Order: sequence, then C-alpha cells, then structure tokens
Amino acid sequence: MEGTGVLPFVRGVDLSGNDFKGGYFPENVKAMTSLRWLKLNNTGLCYLPEELAALQKLEHLSVSHNHLTTLHGELSSLPSLRAIVARANSLKNSGVPDDIFKLDDLSVLDLSYNQLTECPRELENAKNMLVLNLSHNSIDTIPNQLFINLTDLLYLDLSENCLESLPPQMRRLVQLQTLVLNGNPLLHAQLRQLPAMLALQTLHLKNTQRTQSNLPTSLEGLSNLTDVDLSCNDLARVPECLYTLSSLRRLNLSSNLIPELSLCIDQWVHMETLNLSRNQLTSLPSAICKLTKLKKLYLNSNKLDFDGLPSGIGKLANLEEFMAANNNLELIPESLCRCTKLRRLVLNKNRLVTLPEAIHFLTEIEVLDVRENPSLVMPPKPADHATEWYNIDFSLQNQLRLAGASPATVAAAAAGSAPKDPLARKMRLRRLKDSAQDDQAKQVLKGMSDVAQEKNKKQEESSDAPGPGGNVRRWDQGLEKPRLDYSEFFTEDVGQLPGLTIWQIENFVPVLVEEAFHGKFYEADCYIVLKTFLDDSGSLNWEIYYWIGGEATLDKKACSAIHAVNLRNYLGAECRTLREEMGDESEEFLQVFDNDISYIEGGTVSGFYTVEDMHYVTRMYRVYGKKNIKLEPVPLKGASLDPRFVFLLDQGLDIYVWRGAQATLGSTTKARLFAEKINKNERKGKAEIMLFIQGQEPPEFWEVLGGEPSEIKKHVPDNFRPPSPKLYKVGLGLGYLELPQINYKLSIEHKTRPKVELMPGMRLLQSLLDTHSVYILDCWSDVFIWLGRKSPRLVRAAALKLGQELCGMLHRPRHAAVSRSLEGTEAQVFKAKFKNWDDVLTVDYTRNAEAVLQNQGLTGKVKRDTEKKDQLKADLTALFLPRQPPMVLAEAEQLMEEWNEDLDGMEGFVLEGKKFSRLPEEEFGHFYTQDCYVFLCRYWVPVEYEEEKKEEVEEEKAARAEDKATEAAMVEEKQPEEDFQCIVYFWQGREASNMGWLTFTFSLQKKFESLFPGKLEVVRMTQQQENPKFLSHFKRKFIIHRGKRKAVQSTLQPSLYQIRTNGSALCTRCIQISTDSSLLNSEFCFILKVPFESEDNQGIVYAWVGRASDPDEAKLAEDILNTMFDTSYSKQVINEGEEPENFFWVGLGAQKPYDDDAEFMKHTRLFRCSNEKGFFAVTEKCSDFCQDDLADDDIMLLDNGREVYMWVGTQTSQVEIKLSLKACQVYIQHLRSKIQEQPRCLRLVRKGNEQHAFTRCFHAWSTFRKALA
Repeated sequence: MEGTGVLPFVRGVDLSGNDFKGGYFPENVKAMTSLRWLKLNNTGLCYLPEELAALQKLEHLSVSHNHLTTLHGELSSLPSLRAIVARANSLKNSGVPDDIFKLDDLSVLDLSYNQLTECPRELENAKNMLVLNLSHNSIDTIPNQLFINLTDLLYLDLSENCLESLPPQMRRLVQLQTLVLNGNPLLHAQLRQLPAMLALQTLHLKNTQRTQSNLPTSLEGLSNLTDVDLSCNDLARVPECLYTLSSLRRLNLSSNLIPELSLCIDQWVHMETLNLSRNQLTSLPSAICKLTKLKKLYLNSNKLDFDGLPSGIGKLANLEEFMAANNNLELIPESLCRCTKLRRLVLNKNRLVTLPEAIHFLTEIEVLDVRENPSLVMPPKPADHATEWYNIDFSLQNQLRLAGASPATVAAAAAGSAPKDPLARKMRLRRLKDSAQDDQAKQVLKGMSDVAQEKNKKQEESSDAPGPGGNVRRWDQGLEKPRLDYSEFFTEDVGQLPGLTIWQIENFVPVLVEEAFHGKFYEADCYIVLKTFLDDSGSLNWEIYYWIGGEATLDKKACSAIHAVNLRNYLGAECRTLREEMGDESEEFLQVFDNDISYIEGGTVSGFYTVEDMHYVTRMYRVYGKKNIKLEPVPLKGASLDPRFVFLLDQGLDIYVWRGAQATLGSTTKARLFAEKINKNERKGKAEIMLFIQGQEPPEFWEVLGGEPSEIKKHVPDNFRPPSPKLYKVGLGLGYLELPQINYKLSIEHKTRPKVELMPGMRLLQSLLDTHSVYILDCWSDVFIWLGRKSPRLVRAAALKLGQELCGMLHRPRHAAVSRSLEGTEAQVFKAKFKNWDDVLTVDYTRNAEAVLQNQGLTGKVKRDTEKKDQLKADLTALFLPRQPPMVLAEAEQLMEEWNEDLDGMEGFVLEGKKFSRLPEEEFGHFYTQDCYVFLCRYWVPVEYEEEKKEEVEEEKAARAEDKATEAAMVEEKQPEEDFQCIVYFWQGREASNMGWLTFTFSLQKKFESLFPGKLEVVRMTQQQENPKFLSHFKRKFIIHRGKRKAVQSTLQPSLYQIRTNGSALCTRCIQISTDSSLLNSEFCFILKVPFESEDNQGIVYAWVGRASDPDEAKLAEDILNTMFDTSYSKQVINEGEEPENFFWVGLGAQKPYDDDAEFMKHTRLFRCSNEKGFFAVTEKCSDFCQDDLADDDIMLLDNGREVYMWVGTQTSQVEIKLSLKACQVYIQHLRSKIQEQPRCLRLVRKGNEQHAFTRCFHAWSTFRKALA
C-alpha cells in the first residue's frame, strides 16, 4: 500500500468522522513522517493510538469529541508538539499527564467539556502557553502560581466551572485579548483585575451574578475592548463603566433588569450588535439613532410600545436584523422601513394592528415574522411597480394645496407660472449657449452629433447600390466582428501586472502553469507564453509566444496557435503572436527565461477521442430515499437483494432495474429515470435498460450475481443511515501534501461560495467545488476523485495516488472502488451525492409573463428601484411659511426681566480634571470651547388652584356661619402660595469631549436628585444652542472664549471677539473668532485685545463700532469691554474709519477688505431636509442657528436673500439629494411668485467647501466639529 510513495510527503490530514473503534486505526499513518497536523475528531477513540509515536514532526493534534479517558501515552515524546485539542472527552485530572507541560513549544491547550475538578498539575510550567481553554469542567479554584508564570496568554476560557473567586495575579495578564468567565458563581468577585488587562478585546461575563456593586467603576483604559457579554445577570441599569468604551462593537445585556437606557449610549459610535432582550425596557432613547454602524438590534421580551421606538430609527442605514418579539407594539415607525439593508424583521407576539406600506419595499428582507398578532392586517401591496419610487408631485400648486393654502393662493401660483414669454425664453437660451459654463454640454452635444453623422454615413454607404462602373463591396466587409467571451480561458487580471504567465494546452483549453515550473517544457505538449512589461511611456505592453513540442499532437498545435490569438484579442494587444518550435527557439524567447529552459519527456494525452472498446466496471446499487434518490453500493451477489427496495445493476451496456416484491412504485420510477440518465450521459444511448420485478429475473441477471439465492430475505436495518460523506481538498506545496476536510451545510442552498468553517451536514453542494482545485469525496463504499478543469497537473497526479492510499488506509467493504471524474464529465452516481446538481433549470413560479416583460433587461439597483413604492408622502409646509420676525428689544428685555425675577439663585460648576469644581461668580458669563459647565438654578413657581375649588369655597362661605367662614379663611392662609423648581443647565463647548456629560450624569446629577427629589429638571446644551431662559440670566453678556479655562497661554497673541444678535436680544453672544480683519463687518461691533509683555500694562483693548451697527449694540460692546478686562488694560472705543495704525491693524495682521453691510441678516433662513420620519419632510431651524445645526446626514437649505444654498453632508443618501433639489426648486419658484424684485439663485455646497457668502450667515464660523468619542 505504501508503493505510491506519497505518504512521507503528507504534511497534514483530517481523518475526522471515520470510525476507529475496535482498533481500526490505520497503521499507514506511521509512514507519514512529515506530518505537521492531524485531526482525529469524532472517530470513537478510547485511547491515543501508538502510531503517533512515529510522528516526530507533529505540531498540532486534535482528538475532540471522542471517548478518551486519558492522554497518557506518546504525547510527551513528540518534541515539536505545539497544540493539543482534546475537548468533549471523558478526561479526569488523573488522565492528564504532567510531562506534557514540559514540552518547550506547547502553546495551545484545550481541555474543555471534560470532567476536571481542578487545574491540571504542573500546568504552570507551560510558560509559552498562549491559548488555554478549561471551560465546562468542575474546577472550583485557580492556583495563584498559574498566572505568575503564564503571563503571555492571549486567550483564556474558564467558563461553566465552579469558580467563586479569581486570583489577584490575573492582573499580570497584560497581553490577554479574550477572557471568558461565563457561568461561574462570582458573586463576591469584584474583578479589580480587569482595568490592568489593557490588551483585552473580548470580555464575556454571562451568568456570573453581576450587579452594580461588583463591577469595576471604570474601564476607561481598555481602549481595545470590542465585545462584552453581561447577559443573564442582575443589572438594574447599564453599568457606567461601559459608557467609556467607545470602541465597543458587540454588547449583550439580555436577561437583566434594565428599565431604561441613558442618552450616553451615543458614545458607542462603532456598535454593530446590541442585544437588550428580556429586560424591562419601555422605550428607547433617541440617541440610539446615532449608532449609524449598528447592524443587529435585539429587543425581544421587553415592554416596548409604538411610542417607545424613536421616529428617527430610519437613520440606522446599516441595520440588517431587528428583533422585537414579545412586546406591546401596535405599530412600527414607518422610518424603520427606510433601513434598506434589513434582512430579518421579527415582530411576533405583539399587538400589531397593521404595518407600514413601505414594508413591501424592503428588497433584502429574508425573514419577516409577524406570527401571533391576532389583530394584524397586512397592508395591501401597491399594484403598479413601474413608476419611480420617489415620484412625488413637486409642482408649486400641489405643494401649496398640501400645505393648506387657500384656493385663491393656489390659483395665483398657477396663474403666475402659466404665461410664458417666447422672446425672453429665446434670449435666455441664447445666453446659456454662449456661457462658459456649458463647455461640457457642448462637448457632449458635439460627440453625439459626430456619432450620428458617422452612423448616417454608414447607412448611406450600405444602402447605395453599386453603379455599373462602381466598386463592388466585398462580401465580408459588411460582417460584424462577433463578440467572443474569453473568460472561460483567461482570468480578468491576466496581463495587468508586469511578469511572466504560461499556459499549457490540455484537452483543447489552456491551463495555467505554476511559477515553479516556468521554463520546463514537456516534449509532447504545447504552451502559450505571455510576457507583460512597461514600455518607455509607462504603459503596459505584451509579447505573446506559442511553443510547439517536438512530440505534440495536431490538436495541441492548433489550439496553442488559436488561443494565442484569443489572448491577443482579449488583451487588445497590437503585437504579433510568435511561433517557437522545440530545439529552434529564437533569442528573444530564450531571453524571457534567461536562457534557462529544459525539456521533459512525456506530456498529457491528446484531446481527441481514441477509438477503443470501453471497459465498464460492473456495480450494483440499492436505491432508497423518498424525495431525492440515493444510491448505496452493495456486493455483487444475490444475498444483497432485499424485497423492500429497488436495485440497479450496471453492467455497462446492460442496465438492470430489479424491483422487490414489497418495493414502492415511486422508487421504481426514480430508479428507471436514473438509469435513463446514465444511458444518455455516459453510454451515448447505446445501453439496454431492462426492468423486472422479483420472481421474473432473466438468467443473465443471476449469472452476473453468481447464481440465484435460495431465498431473498429482509436484511437491511430499518434505521440504516449511510456514513456521512467526507470532502477533502488536495493541497500541494513545495515538497508537501495536505488533505484538509471541507465542512458543509445541507439545510440551505448557498447563493455564494460558502466559507470553509461552516458546520458539517449530510448533503453536499456543487458550489463547493472549485475549478482550480482537486477534491477527494470519501463515501466509505465509494471514493471519487474530482479534477477541476483548471487544476494543475501535479495536483491531479498527487490526488490519484492519495485516493488510492485513502481507500486502502481505512476499513472499507470489499466492493469499495476508487473512480475519477473530470469537471463537466461527472458520472450520475457522483452527481447523486450532491444536492440539486444543476441538471435541472430552476423556475420561479411567483412571476407571471406580464411581470417578466415589464422588468426585462433591468438588473441590480435599477430593478430594485422599479419595485419600490410609487409615491412617498412629502411635507414641504415649512417652505411656504413666512420668516419669523425678530423680537423687538423692549419685548426681549421684558421677558428677560420676568425670567430673572423668578430666579431665586444660581450656582455654577466647571469640570476640572475628572470632577466638577465651583465656579467663582465673577466668571459667570465666561465660557470656554474646551470646557463643560453646570449651572444649578432655583426658580420660584406660583401655586395655582383650580377655579372649581375656589367656587366651592365661596359657596360654603355664603352658606355657613361666620365662625366657620373665619376658620376656612385661616386654613386658606396656611396654604403655600409659592413653590420652587430646580433646573440644572449642562453646557458643553464645541471642542469639549463627552466625558464631561458622563462625569456629570454619574456624579453631580445623582447628588442633585437626592437633594431635590421630584423637583429637578436637567437641560443639556451645546455651544450656541443654548436655552433662551438660560441666556437671559447673563443679560446679553454671554462671552465664549477659545481654548480651556485654565490653560496657560504660551505666546501673547491678539484675540478678536464678535458681538452678534440672532433674531432676539435674548440671543446675543460675544464669541472669539479668528484674528483676521477680513471678518469685520460694518453692521456689527467687535472687541480686539492686543496684549503687551509689560507687567504694568498688560495690553490695549479696542471696542470697534461699525458705522452701520445698532446703537444699543455699540453701548453693549462698551459694557462688555469694561466687564471683560480690568484696569491693567488700556481701553478704547473707536468708530469705523478711526482705527489707529500702530496697534489695531497690526494686531489684526494687516488691513484687508471686509463686508460693509449685513443685509443677509434680514433674510437668512435655514431649513433641514430629511426622511428620518419615514417620509420626506422640510423643517425650519429657528433664527438663532449655528454651524453645528448643519447635520452631516441631511440636506440643509440656506436662504440669504440673494442665493439659496443647498448644503450636502457627507453621509447623505442619493434619494435625499434628489428630493431636496426638487424642494429647493419649489421654494425658489414660490419666492419668485411672491417677491419678483428679489429672485434667488440656486447654489450647491458640499461640506468642507463653503464659500464666504455662506459662512458669514453663521456666527463664529470655524472648522467642523469631529465626532466626539
């Protein structure tokens, strides 16, 4: 059996799934002296085979899922052993030898799912251990010495044991990446070791009795942690330490007691999988919509209703799975149907009444589970799919009608757009034609006209009949060159990189030759040689040769020449194909191989059929299987027959179908059809098929089987199941062979090639076979060797030898045989081993003829778009509302006074380091962009009584005596007339991190809630998005500085502040901007500080008053000037045009042109276009908007009185862009009908490319804020 000589070259083999019980382990394994890895999983072993002692180079041994009770034996004698995987056996501590831990290279040990009661002895001596898995045992303690030595561990799994504590030495595992402690009673373990494991990426603490008190307070240092599992614990809220893990990708908090989520979940910007099932959630915060990378969201078994799901959930554009079974949902937000990547939507056991119509347009949906919703009525599916899915009527009349305008207004809009001036239109077209902006359009038109002229010219030439003396066209000049597909012969990347590529002609087609065999030519073969290089201009160029061997057959010579030309056509090369003959090669050809070529005797066989008598091997099969026919080979004797089955006897040109007396007619029909396929595909229709039932057999039948038996008995067990087939892929390297198993699934049909790591199943798929590879299919009684058409010759030869070895190595029946199948010529018996081999054309019975005709030619996204919804809802009402008028100064001052009268007191705090410190009162009104502030405001609130109660008291007074009335009056006097309420304002600078909000949430907020239970309200604000009531407490002196409050200024640099009011005197701010004179404006006031290096005089400060500025703002600028700076500064109030040259313009760098008006302030409006609510809607921002209102995932429209800018964020969808463009055109058309003297122009602006006319509409424009961690 070792005569083939391939076993010493085998480097790895997977023998899993074979039956080695009873001493049937193959002895030939001893001959595999070069073996590096060996898998013996699920083979029934009770002890380690003694043949392992010969494998001195073995590095990886896997013996999982066996019946091993001991590992004693030859393991310690294997010096190269690195990995031992012995999971799912019956090992006890006495069965684990101590000497294996003395192996120098041992780095992987898996003893999970065994019967260990303590850590293996001497385990601490394995100092090179990287992976340790002791899960699913009964270990109750971990010795301290273990983690003193095993400091290089990368993976540690101690789950499902009896551990109550962990050794403190675990903090030494600074390299650990994965820690799994599931299912241990660690109630009293505080896990203080975790913060020291800085490399940790995966942490699983499922069912470890976790509470708020036994988790670390901070995991901020674990910046690599991406996967956390805290399911099946007793958590009453999300642990605070998780909010600091901004790199989290997977988080499992299922089966806890969590009633709500904090707004801080927006820190998890990289989250992909979030499991919150089996908790007590009643709603989800809107912050969950910021987790834009979320793919899987699980909310099963909570208390969620329709109001508990945020309307903006459609922003989760990457969402693939949404599961909310067993909740209280009556509906789901329509925006959820905007998650176009959704594949699984599970909503069973709810109170659903209906679903949004858009549910029909989730084209990627695979699972939609709405069972056990008794009141559910599915929405009707729209009849017409052909219209564009964003087909909304954007006419001005229709949008005004939808916005609720009067019929007269709608008619006026229609009338205003009806008359057309043909002369004006002609002049406008002429101007457009002459404009320089239409260069591209002119090029396109010119190209189209040239193509049309050329086409017409060809048509004229073809239609003209030749005259008597004219030239007659050749017959072949009118023929078009056929479009050939060379992808079957050559890959897409061929000839795209400099180098050498060689093909060998085999069976009429070119087969790629491995680089190691370049320059070695078989005398009986032909080759194609492609040299790819870069010419002097840097462009790709090619040289194509075809080499003819001296003993080559005619078919190979012809095919090499033909495919060389095909290769030239495929590359579009202009070079010639050069013929090279063996022994007479040109110098250019020899230089390609550096004059180093060699000839080898032999070659592949000719592709032509040889006329010879075919030799057929006689086989007999038992036919079984109800749905799909299966064939099991049986011995060629009469005793193999069973009256309950149908048997197929294949004798080559004679095929017998034998039906037992108790066999079903269906099995007989299937067997006959199978015989017909064999005859048609393998015997060219020359075989004779004979069908007969038991008792009517011809003598020839019994002659083949060696004689008729005395009695045909039932002998096949009722529970017979054939061994599961094993698919091996033959791997060939430089000097070694490998035979790994390919695992596969049977339950699903793979649309794409499945991964190798899939779970094993019972049926195979054709898609597992790669044309570039060779496979061995071991079906116990049959061994098939499948050769891919593009597989290398050496791999084929090795596979044939390995197939023979594999057949003889394992215990098999005597009738077992080895057969060879070439891709495209597979035998029917081989095809029957696979599920749905593609002999039958699949038919989609869900489509009718009309639907096929409508969608003919459409593919991909275009096809999906045609199936989308025919019309969406759109709300453009905000575009037709008038601009909000600015609040007059007197009204603003009155409101400011009322709010300050209600204020009883205000305390300020600022974040310093990791805690909040009290802010001095003299710093109230001064804010810094890198800081976070907290203001606690106490307000008096009058107590209001219901009018009905007062009337009842008056009636009682009139009816009762005076003494009772007096008593009632005394009671009334005792009732309090005023109560108080506390509001905490949290202010965050635009350059500050979110750690300030986290620190406030878990420290200061809890303190305030305990001091003022039931009377506390928290308002979170960011810079320039403040609450008007909060702004009123600073009486228009709200100053924002750049940088940090206590940062030391390294250099004395001038600073410039702009005072600006947005819509109301309440919204007045003084913000530091870039020190640039081009930012000045004649309608505003500015403050410029020019510092000195002198100790006596710190510098000079100017209050610059624009010539067109408001007098009240000029007075305010002087007040702010005196408030901001003490007497150590020189202060001057200067008017525009009176600036001193020495300090003012020098402090600003230089005098530059600046704007002399701010007319845009009278017209500026900012609109937001979004479809997050499930339909397209336009909303207007208030007049006090800022740069941070430009949402990156939306479209913003800015009207400055002259232009309408359409601002596009980087995360905006193409659908939103198209809809927003239509809305913008409607807005401009509406303004033109109302204000004809001020027509607007449309401008497109992309984020990061804003021009000055756009940025000046925003107070203190600067760089965009990055996503905060």
